[in-house]
Amino acid sequence: MENFINDVDIKLVALDMDGTLLNNKGQITEANRQAIQAAKDQGVFVVLSTGRSITTSREHADSLELNSYLVTVNGSEIWDEKRELVERNLVKSDLVEWMWGLTQQHNTKFWAISTVRNWHNEMPEDLHTFEWMKFGFNIDDDATRALILNELQAKGEFELSNSTLKNIEVNPAGINKAKGLGIVCSRLGLDMKNVMAVGDSLNDLAMIKAAGLGVAMGNAQDTVKESADWVTASNEEDGVAQAIRKWILFK
Repeated sequence: MENFINDVDIKLVALDMDGTLLNNKGQITEANRQAIQAAKDQGVFVVLSTGRSITTSREHADSLELNSYLVTVNGSEIWDEKRELVERNLVKSDLVEWMWGLTQQHNTKFWAISTVRNWHNEMPEDLHTFEWMKFGFNIDDDATRALILNELQAKGEFELSNSTLKNIEVNPAGINKAKGLGIVCSRLGLDMKNVMAVGDSLNDLAMIKAAGLGVAMGNAQDTVKESADWVTASNEEDGVAQAIRKWILFK
């Protein structure tokens, strides 16, 4: 792996947010800020690639003074450097209604992201008047989670992942962070081999596999670590900064 960088020319860094860029207090550490700025100073694009919506990721992007693309809602939305929408992929409202029914049937917590707001353990009176991008289940019980996951898989309509071991994230089939980053790369004239992707959960797996250099956090799920090219320190130990210093700044 030490010779790996000889074959990779990193021109874009794709960063997951929760469990990756952010520490456990939801903050960007000074070490991460400095490393990101140094990468930008070398002309490297830094792109947040997150399960969050634009409303809960824009502030962090602005605080880092990122003038590049954003991949949000696991790739359901892509925003350009002016924060204007490039692409949006929706989950059919009847499928959202069906998933909401599953949460009631199994008494689980949930969240849903529409184009106008995020919903937590509640839904609008007429959900069919909204456009939906992602649905999520929070399930503490392993058996219940496995049961719901099987039902979701049987539908054959979804891209299934997670952002913690206790949840399930549901996007439209074929929509993930790798797909979103591929679009970003094509608009910037780059190839996915020019990307270093950093993440910790199953919703990062596609981009970590597709990137020229896939980096798993020290706190990443085992499956993610096994699929990555390199494992950095945890999100509590400035793992993003360590990866940038090693593979971009060569420090």
